Amino acid sequence: MVFLSLLSSSVEKILNKALDSKRINSEEALILFKEASLQDLGQVAHQIRCKKHNSKQVTFIIDRNINYTNACTAACRFCAFAHWPGDKRIYVLNYEIIKEKIQELIDQGGTQVLLQGGHHPDLKIEYYEELFTYIKAEFPQITLHALSPSEIDHIMKVSEISLDETLNRLIKAGWESLPGGGAEILVKRVRDILSPLKTSSEDWLNIMKAAHQKGIKGSATMMFGHVESFAERIEHMSRLRDLQDETQGFRAFISWSFQSGNTPLSQDIRLQEGEGTGDGLDYLRTQAISRIFLDNFDNIQASWVTQGFGIGQIALFYGANDFGGTMLEENVVSAAGTINSKSNADELTYQINKAGFEAAKRDTFYNILKVE
Repeated sequence: MVFLSLLSSSVEKILNKALDSKRINSEEALILFKEASLQDLGQVAHQIRCKKHNSKQVTFIIDRNINYTNACTAACRFCAFAHWPGDKRIYVLNYEIIKEKIQELIDQGGTQVLLQGGHHPDLKIEYYEELFTYIKAEFPQITLHALSPSEIDHIMKVSEISLDETLNRLIKAGWESLPGGGAEILVKRVRDILSPLKTSSEDWLNIMKAAHQKGIKGSATMMFGHVESFAERIEHMSRLRDLQDETQGFRAFISWSFQSGNTPLSQDIRLQEGEGTGDGLDYLRTQAISRIFLDNFDNIQASWVTQGFGIGQIALFYGANDFGGTMLEENVVSAAGTINSKSNADELTYQINKAGFEAAKRDTFYNILKVE
């Protein structure tokens, strides 16, 4: 192929290797982070994306993020949403409020509830069984894309039951899909800074593996642009790629940049040690490399929620084939000061079409429901 810039021989070799559908290794990915031009990365990532998907089509889902509680004992230093139990600002949503929120989603043609919350010390497995059973009884057509490995780890511990029992009881109650939240960067050094009280990298991966083996598939995520190095971003993606080789349980990969507003981490001098900036250019570079490196992931989702619609549209030319969800409600990212966190189907369709693609509504499992 003809590249847009003058390349070093090593970069050109790596990019051509990827275009030939040959897996690149971690050392080669690091070279791309440090030496490849943004334009060339985008060009290669887009070509790989077009080999996997209809080159003119971009998918999205009508969903809503319901945060059932903001009480949390994880004390993540990047979070501006949660509060320690006992704080007067904590809440647990009652069933009536949850029902109203889901009905509003249904009325707008929604198909998925992203149900996530903090690590509440008083909410044991019975709470989730009852909640899931209630939601599926009231709204059998809605998909429960719920919890995260860190929440499951917390539920297991406070309930004093095994992981196997935890997963089985949630599945019986109607649980269908596992979001990739709580991953941040799956490297111990980074997690010791960001969230030392939270699930370890190994436990996060083991919970994902166990869920996949029971037929509960989901997404994988990465939050970058804080204290991590490029090599640690690659280590994170490598661990995801290895698990995907084993289980084929990830439907999609989603990366987003750290939003610092109102967070304890924003005052940490170690932020200056991170290699990336977390800005739009860093985001596009990271997403393009994720498409090139994660050769066993079908879907890469653009993060307009953290980057805004402009960068979100450009991301569709940097490896992304999916525009994410409408997020009729979003509280976690917006708590950090981000203003791009809510939308609707008409807006996403407009933004996708404006970028030159055909918008297609999908469900949680990436089945196309309607071409807009």
